[in-house]
Amino acid sequence: MRIGALSVRARLTLWHAGVLTLVICVFAGGVLLFVRARLYRALDDQIRADLATIDRVYREETGDLGELAVRMGTRFEVTEGATVIYRTTGWPPVGTAPFRQGTMADATHRIAVARDEGPVRQTLWTLAVIMATAIPCAVGLAVAGGYLLAGRMLAPVGTLADTARKITAESLSARLPVANPGDEFGRLAAVFNDTLARLDAAFEQLRRFTADASHELRTPLTAIRSVGEVALQRSLSAEGYREVVGSMLEEVDRLTRLVENLLLLTRAEAGRIPLTRVTVDLRELVAAVSDGLRVLAEEKDQDLTVQLAGGVTAHCDAGVLRLGITNLLYNAIKYTPQHGVIRVAATSTVGGDAVIEVQDTGPGIPAADHQRVFERFYRADHARSRQTGGTGLGLAIARWAVEANGGRIELESLEGRGTLFRVVLPRS
Repeated sequence: MRIGALSVRARLTLWHAGVLTLVICVFAGGVLLFVRARLYRALDDQIRADLATIDRVYREETGDLGELAVRMGTRFEVTEGATVIYRTTGWPPVGTAPFRQGTMADATHRIAVARDEGPVRQTLWTLAVIMATAIPCAVGLAVAGGYLLAGRMLAPVGTLADTARKITAESLSARLPVANPGDEFGRLAAVFNDTLARLDAAFEQLRRFTADASHELRTPLTAIRSVGEVALQRSLSAEGYREVVGSMLEEVDRLTRLVENLLLLTRAEAGRIPLTRVTVDLRELVAAVSDGLRVLAEEKDQDLTVQLAGGVTAHCDAGVLRLGITNLLYNAIKYTPQHGVIRVAATSTVGGDAVIEVQDTGPGIPAADHQRVFERFYRADHARSRQTGGTGLGLAIARWAVEANGGRIELESLEGRGTLFRVVLPRS
């Protein structure tokens, strides 16, 4: 079985046990080597002490070497040249018993001493057996403790999983429990909660969009059906039928524009509208848009003025930006009453950013609606918007067109005092 196929708890347990086993083995080996070095150092110290004692006794009390051998309980030999002065029984040490030897020599004599290593080796063997017995027990305890500890540490994950499993599209408002916001699991739960909040907002927006789109599509379809049913129930002249067909075509035109705008926004948000950015002279773009819509302003006897400063350029997609400015200006003409004033200006800021302003003397937008006027199908005045033929998508398209080119739209408006839309684009 592969390690990766095991559960996280099992893998943590194995890692914990493996690392702890390695640490224990290294520690045990270090202790064994340290104790061995200390024991043999002590044995060497004893041998050096024996050599010094034998040398002193030999120099001062030659006849007492036998008594010294009995008292010390060690084996040694004292020679002068080729002559053996004294040798204990069993010298030289031979056989299976291990001995550690040491010598001392000067101009007159040579002393050799041997001590049994058996006690040292027995001590080391006993220590090795103890460690060899203790290490498996420690590993077993490490496995059991690691398993319990991993289970305790991963318990919040199980709680998060159980809670997340219960969340559906109908209960996106539910949130995962956050026991400790400062630890890893708390931060993970916070990330999931943020994701759920975004999903909840997206689903709510989708539900609202579906309801609004259904309502907007139903309105012209209902009008077409009503006009058609009335025409079937009455006998009309050719002129009357032309009026009926004309009315139906107006609703079809409105329905077509609505569908086209919806498709445009859908493709834009999906990133399926490629942008070709070049350096654009905004004076020419604003002048062209204003000239194209001036006839609409003249029909309402509105005063449309254009103010263009020199050297106003931006690196953008001219076609997409033109669409955004067109919607802003069309929106201003649509909601400005007859004999109103509309001002379109293209200037630049001190920092070099390009600014396009569309200002009108219309009814203005209430402060409570400033954040929502760029939403799809949102209207501050639903009745008035339908009378003017609006679909509620113009400002949403305008915002996308500006933001797609790296800019932003600012709104300044007071109810009853007109509206100013300011488009700010980064300098070329």
